[in-house]
Amino acid sequence: MQYILLLYSNEQQDQDRSPEAMQAEMGEWFGFTKAVKDAGVFVAGDALQPTPTATTVRRRDNQLLTTDGPFAETKEQLGGFYIIDVPNLDDAIAWAAKIPNVHRGSVEVRPIMVFE
Repeated sequence: MQYILLLYSNEQQDQDRSPEAMQAEMGEWFGFTKAVKDAGVFVAGDALQPTPTATTVRRRDNQLLTTDGPFAETKEQLGGFYIIDVPNLDDAIAWAAKIPNVHRGSVEVRPIMVFE
């Protein structure tokens, strides 16, 4: 079964970290990515550009509306994702718990819907 691990953190707090702290954590991210690939559960994953680069698209009353930025203002912003293929939710949660910034952000684990 495939699960998406949605990575949330506070962008402002992330940007306020020292370059040394950010560089040190990058090694953890590369290590995590290598681990999911080596385990054969990696399907896809990437980091996202910061929320000011986002555009939200809606259609209301046959009119296309676009808004700069994400739809909702929150304390944590979506910063990236991994898609993994594991047997069950418990395994997906175990991988989510290993995400390098889980101690200061959050990881939403959601099964991917399969259409026949």
